[in-house]
Amino acid sequence: MISKQDCTRRNFLKALGLGAASMALNGCANLSGRARADTSHTKPNIVFMLVDDLGWTDVGCYGSTFYETPNIDRLAAEGMRFTDGYAACAVCSPTRASIMTGRYPARLGVTDWIRSRFQGGAIPEDKKNPTEYVGGKNKKLLCPPNALWMELEEITIAEALRPAGYTSCHIGKWHLGADDWYPDKQGFDFNIGGCDFGQPPTYFDPYYRKGQGSIATLEPRHEGEYLTDREADEAVTFIRRHKDEPFFLYMAHYAVHTPIQGKKELVEKYKTKTPTNQKNPTYAAMVESVDNAVGKIMAVLDELNLTDKTIVFFTGDNGGLLGVTSNAPLRSGKGFPYEGGIREPVLVRWPGVIRPGTTSREPMTSVDYFPTICEAAGVSAPRDREIDGVSLLTHLKSNGTKKLNREALFWHFPHYRGNVVPYSIVRAGDWKLIKRYEGKTFELFNLRDDLSEKNDLSNRMPEKVQELDALLSKWLLATGAKMPTPNPNYQPTT
Repeated sequence: MISKQDCTRRNFLKALGLGAASMALNGCANLSGRARADTSHTKPNIVFMLVDDLGWTDVGCYGSTFYETPNIDRLAAEGMRFTDGYAACAVCSPTRASIMTGRYPARLGVTDWIRSRFQGGAIPEDKKNPTEYVGGKNKKLLCPPNALWMELEEITIAEALRPAGYTSCHIGKWHLGADDWYPDKQGFDFNIGGCDFGQPPTYFDPYYRKGQGSIATLEPRHEGEYLTDREADEAVTFIRRHKDEPFFLYMAHYAVHTPIQGKKELVEKYKTKTPTNQKNPTYAAMVESVDNAVGKIMAVLDELNLTDKTIVFFTGDNGGLLGVTSNAPLRSGKGFPYEGGIREPVLVRWPGVIRPGTTSREPMTSVDYFPTICEAAGVSAPRDREIDGVSLLTHLKSNGTKKLNREALFWHFPHYRGNVVPYSIVRAGDWKLIKRYEGKTFELFNLRDDLSEKNDLSNRMPEKVQELDALLSKWLLATGAKMPTPNPNYQPTT
């Protein structure tokens, strides 16, 4: 963990003369009247690219030969590629919350994807997150309710960077709450496209679907324009307008989440390619559009001579969706506790700091981005709460030779999802233990020898199970993780 200094959300806002609400702009105009530190542009810019539902092998530098991703592959060639990078959850909202705060989802109470208002996620009149356990009579367990938003008391990357003079822009998918919890209420100066939606109504302007509505924070502009292209254009505009000051760009693509929709010319291109285990031409077109967006951002950084001044992160929020893509050789996909559900491409580029073409096999996860960015920008971390992440900065500077000071990685998903029952996970070294709260309790895998998780060793190695279970139980207690409980009204179906 990183050292914690006197830096709380309340102190941030008080020192800057800001109230609970911040400026909400649906565009990239220059700020006026914003309290901000007087600093020369010596701090690194931060560009964080997050792709929704991106599988571990959905890009060329991680093994795909069907999807074409030359710009993403260039990031890998010019920076560090993590083989064992993880999302903090197998579904989206918890991972996004962990990225923003450096805290595990179990601590935050955001342990499942947040229901948008059109999906029944109505905001209570008292504006308090639900606390009552949920579960029907056909479920053995009652599950803790998932949050409807990430609480404003959490300190985001944008809030942490503001005292250092950073201008912050969120583009794309937010999915951490409705109006009162939008990015502009969580420290971002600009919010372009972020709302309570977990998926866009459609990928084509005017971004409207009956029953869901429109993206409230993204005005239509060119009928038929592809959403990923629009996001890239907004990112380029933001960079151009803020090139002379340190900036934080959170480029959180709606792609490659459903609805599976690609640009016609790209779809036709992939229809002519020889399929592999990855074979969906429309999904391939979506991946290429994301890659093109990466290329546009990299090009403007090059043009403005900002490349050497900018740290670029690239990753995904959970594993690839089964039936749409293949995560092989990893087992399973989105929502599942296996590697296909939680392992992600992770690329970090910082010219002059990270040696090009470096590969790291050090396990890391979403909570690590917050402390890494804080340390790189020279800003304090909060002292009034636990920051679960470990800064990657020394590891990055050492070309991957310095180990992270951490015993294990953890996951907690106390919910039902289709045929997935509530579970928790611990990974310590090469060992991974999955603990389910219904059915067979344990699965144990050695990821060095069995990346595809085919050989469950739990029955043969009870001592290792006991050791890892003790480690997991200690973590669950320390984080205040909400646990499923027996359902007293359970009635099994016949």
